[in-house]
Amino acid sequence: MIASAKARHIRMSAQKVRLVLALIRGKSTQESLTVLSHTRKRAAEPVSKLLRSAIANARNKGLEAESLYVSKICADEGSTWKRNRAASFGRGSKILKRTCHITLEIDANTAGKKIAAVKEAKTAKNEVKKKLVNTVEKTVNKKTTTKVAEKTEKKAKSVK
Repeated sequence: MIASAKARHIRMSAQKVRLVLALIRGKSTQESLTVLSHTRKRAAEPVSKLLRSAIANARNKGLEAESLYVSKICADEGSTWKRNRAASFGRGSKILKRTCHITLEIDANTAGKKIAAVKEAKTAKNEVKKKLVNTVEKTVNKKTTTKVAEKTEKKAKSVK
């Protein structure tokens, strides 16, 4: 974590905010700002403001915004405002006005290096699998060819 920012008591439910957070999780900060500016959800505005705050925090530490990506972002339930509304027969019904807390962390863009290392490990693993499959196929082919050869020899002897 290079820099972080928190927004508390945002006046919308965490479930609705999580829809927007899923759009930018793991992306670069510049790409995330672009996505948020074109998103037609009410939660995009406070999330964008929070992301700009985290970028400013990173700049205060001497980092460039182009080399950063969103490493962790989550929305948790905040306090709920409870209100009453008049209902029929003189009763009252509850209205729950939900809030949420958004936490955002950005990190230096070492994701490309991590992805490259994972790809290299997968290719090495696939090569080992291919070699193993080839050796198994060769042994199976040898056994089947020897069995076929034995059968043809038996047939040839029985024909003579």
